[in-house]
Amino acid sequence: MATRAAAAKIRPFTTATTLPPGVFLRHLQAPDDYHPMNAIANAIRAAEGNEFYSTDEQFATAYDTMTESDPARDVVIVEVDERMVGYGRAASREEVGGLRVYDVNPLVAAADEAVLTVVIDVLEARIRAIAAGHPPGEKVLQAYVGATAPERDALFLRRGYEPVRFSYVMIRPSLDDLPDAPLPPGLEIRDVLPEHLPLIWAADQEAFRDHWGNTPGTDADYEQFVNDPVTNDTSLWRIAWDGDDVAGQVRSYISAEENERFGRQRAYTENISVRRPWRRRGLARALIAASFPLLRARGMTEAALGVDAENTSGALRVYEACGFKPVSRSTRYRKPLE
Repeated sequence: MATRAAAAKIRPFTTATTLPPGVFLRHLQAPDDYHPMNAIANAIRAAEGNEFYSTDEQFATAYDTMTESDPARDVVIVEVDERMVGYGRAASREEVGGLRVYDVNPLVAAADEAVLTVVIDVLEARIRAIAAGHPPGEKVLQAYVGATAPERDALFLRRGYEPVRFSYVMIRPSLDDLPDAPLPPGLEIRDVLPEHLPLIWAADQEAFRDHWGNTPGTDADYEQFVNDPVTNDTSLWRIAWDGDDVAGQVRSYISAEENERFGRQRAYTENISVRRPWRRRGLARALIAASFPLLRARGMTEAALGVDAENTSGALRVYEACGFKPVSRSTRYRKPLE
C-alpha cells in the first residue's frame, strides 16, 4: 500500500466536502492497493452478514477488467495516519430497459459513520460528474446493504434512498441426492469443451434478459467469465443441451480460500439459468441435483447460492424445493439522481 513516503506518486482525491481530522483521500494506485482493498472488502462483508470471500487474484482480475468504472478516476482511497481504512467506488451502467443506474459503493466500516458519510458524499459528487456526460433519461443512484448492517440502512434512508429489492443467501446444509430430479426428455448434460464457452455465455445472457435490473454483459465481462480464477473450473459445471442449443446451466464453484477462512467445506451452486423455451420443466432442479455428486467428490458438505427474492421465474420456490433455506437478506436501495 502506498504511504506518504511515496508522495510524489500520490494523487489526492479533490473534494469540496470537509474531511474529519486526520482523514486523507486519494486516488487508486494499482496494483499496490488491491491487497488491502480486498482485505477491507472481505472484512466489511463479513461484518454485514455476507460470507462471500474474494481472493486477491479474483479482486485483481475484477478491477483489471472493469468496464462500469474507470478505477483510476472513480475509486477513492481513505487513509488515516497513512493507513488505508476504507475505499469507495462509483460505477454506472445502462439496464436493458434504458434506465441508467449509478452505483454508490462505500467500503468503510459502519462504525466510522463520519468517514462513511464523507465517502458517500464524494461518490455521489463523482457520479454527478459522470452523469453529466450521459444522454438525458431516467437516472438513479443505487446502493447495497447487507443483512446485519442497520447503521448503513439508516444512513441511506436519511439520505433519501428507498429499498427497492431484496435478495437472499440460501444454504443447503447437506449435499444428499435430490429424489425425482431427472432431466427433461430430449436433453443431455455434456462435459464443457473450450469451444462451448461462447455458447454457454450467450445462453446465460439471453436467459437473464427478462430479469429485473439486468445489464447486458460486455466483452470484458466475457473475459472475466472465461478467466476468473475461482469460478472457471468447468469440470464443476452442469450444462444441459438440446441438440446444438444450450437449454440451461448451473456453473458451480468452490473457493478454497473462503472455506479455509471459515472452516467449512462449502460449494456454490450458482450462475443458474434456464432459457425461456425450456422453463417450467424441472430443468433447474435437475441441474442442481446433477451438481451435488461432483461437489461431494471434491469433499464438499454444503451448498450455497444467492437469489433475487422477487425473481419472476419463481427461482426462490425452486431453490426451497431443492432444500435450500434463506440465511441472510440484503437490500438494494435507490433514489433518483437529481
